Amino acid sequence: MINLYKYTRPGRGEETVDTLLSRNGVRIERIVSNAARTGWYDQAEDEWVVLLEGTAELQIGDERVVLRRGDTVLLKAHQRHRVLGSSEDALWLTVFMKEL
Repeated sequence: MINLYKYTRPGRGEETVDTLLSRNGVRIERIVSNAARTGWYDQAEDEWVVLLEGTAELQIGDERVVLRRGDTVLLKAHQRHRVLGSSEDALWLTVFMKEL
């Protein structure tokens, strides 16, 4: 058993990623961000994201998207994206799915 809300906050500008489940082409991760930014991602899997706490700004291709608590987004495989910034208390749940 795991509690999504029990974690150690990373240092400012950093994030931590914990794999909660990985099975049959599906991977579920908890990401904790503290005022973090990332480089570009271009992954081979679809990624469904929900922001459980905080706020974040993503760049998806040429579009900027602001996420608030409870917002979700589906990032298709090879859809370039990055985190432009997050609040100090950003908590994400991500589900990665390979084509079955």
